[in-house]
Amino acid sequence: MLAIMGAIALHLCWVLPTWSQKIDSQSVVLDGRSVFNVSNAGELTAEERSTAIEEELLRWAKGGDLVQVRVDVRNDVPVILVNDRYLMSVTQADANLGRGLSPQVQAERWATLLQTTLTQAQQERRKGFLLRAAIYSGVALLAAGVIHWLSGRLWQRTLRRLMGILTFSRQENGELKVTGINLFLGLTLFLVRSAVWLGTALYITNLFPFTRRMTYIVTAGLAEGLFGRRLGLGERNYSVLDLLILFALLLALVIVASAATNVLRSRILQITGINRGAQEAVAILVKYTLIFLGAVVILQIWGIDLSSLALIASALGVGIGLGLQNIAKDFISGLIMVFERPIQVGDFLDFGKFLGTVERIGARSTEIRTLDHVSIIVPNSRFLEQEVINWSHRNPVSRIRLPVNAAYGSDPQEVKTALLEACDQNSQILTSPAAQVFFTGFGDNALSFELLVWISQPNRQVIIKSDLYFAIEAAFRRHKIEIPFPQRDVHIRTGTLPIELSPELPNLLDSSGSGSES
Repeated sequence: MLAIMGAIALHLCWVLPTWSQKIDSQSVVLDGRSVFNVSNAGELTAEERSTAIEEELLRWAKGGDLVQVRVDVRNDVPVILVNDRYLMSVTQADANLGRGLSPQVQAERWATLLQTTLTQAQQERRKGFLLRAAIYSGVALLAAGVIHWLSGRLWQRTLRRLMGILTFSRQENGELKVTGINLFLGLTLFLVRSAVWLGTALYITNLFPFTRRMTYIVTAGLAEGLFGRRLGLGERNYSVLDLLILFALLLALVIVASAATNVLRSRILQITGINRGAQEAVAILVKYTLIFLGAVVILQIWGIDLSSLALIASALGVGIGLGLQNIAKDFISGLIMVFERPIQVGDFLDFGKFLGTVERIGARSTEIRTLDHVSIIVPNSRFLEQEVINWSHRNPVSRIRLPVNAAYGSDPQEVKTALLEACDQNSQILTSPAAQVFFTGFGDNALSFELLVWISQPNRQVIIKSDLYFAIEAAFRRHKIEIPFPQRDVHIRTGTLPIELSPELPNLLDSSGSGSES
């Protein structure tokens, strides 16, 4: 890993001088390696000089002859010779690029550097070196694959658990419930793996002269695009790297705000004794306030004038008005729910065909955990647009109704006694207010009653109803009360057999027969 990161740093060291150099200097490159920078000389520009020197060096590198680089003085100007052939002259401007050295000292240094570079370039074109480079490439690919696998295991098993402990975040089945931390872990894992494979690719391409030249061209262009300050915001220009760092700072702000909110929720608000919904509302407000204030401070420190973002804000407003209406509506509904608190975290809701507990109220949606432990994600606006039964709103004590039928012939007072006995056997039913039994009417097949009981745990009403029905059935059997079922009575009228015919029937048959003969 260190070798790969070192390869990236070394390659950037080759590339960055080309990008960061002044306009009147140009780097001399051989096989993708930056050797030194040259300046303008007379009528020749720095780029023209570097191109001519690079072509001459490449010709010597491809040749098999032994090279000898030395320095000579001609017309009081030091020149560099390769095998006694003129390569370049070293001017005072070139010496100024070397921290104010004299032209003679600069020429000696460059000659030594050229001797080493040309010797290395010739060695890299031999078959033995290419074979070793191919072996190193295979080993590097294998090492990158192992690091890729190990990083995934480390992130999933160690760092995820460590982040949960440091940020006081709840975990379910080994998964963090905080979206910001999950995003941070996923992003860092992606960046680490990308760096591993990018470093491996750079290491392999730097082993071969041809691929190193191509890599230098590509990375030089990328470095120019990444570090070049060409994006204007307000009175300052920014590079792509500046914006990436700004994005990383904002992401870190979200994570820190989430961690601070978790500490506030788990360590401070629980001590106050306020209900869970109020704790969640306070935590959400603190989180959004920290993110807003932190974002303003970071943008100001970064030098971005917030007034310059007015155009972006106006364009965003138009986008919200046209294409993001539902998202804006859900976001505003979430704010209303946080401030007005008609629905809070921990409330038990009857929402449409779902019964469940509110687990989280987010900026756009709310998570409801049903009795089957299934999470339902509901847009916030739906809670304000349609009726929602909140069993826990303000007072969790609520009354449930159980319709009960008894067969005709049963004593209503006996039925009432049996139903109240069933209530006395259930400890989850409140004794005050007391349970009530109403005689609601006479049905087609039964006497209709309704049992009304009070409970303090609305989220357990399904279990309480089931337990009550079990107890009612047992009480009816003890009191010998019959549970009705649909019945139908069939009545058959009696007559004489064989069936007697009317005396007028033969006359009618004779008249019909004579009419047909005529």
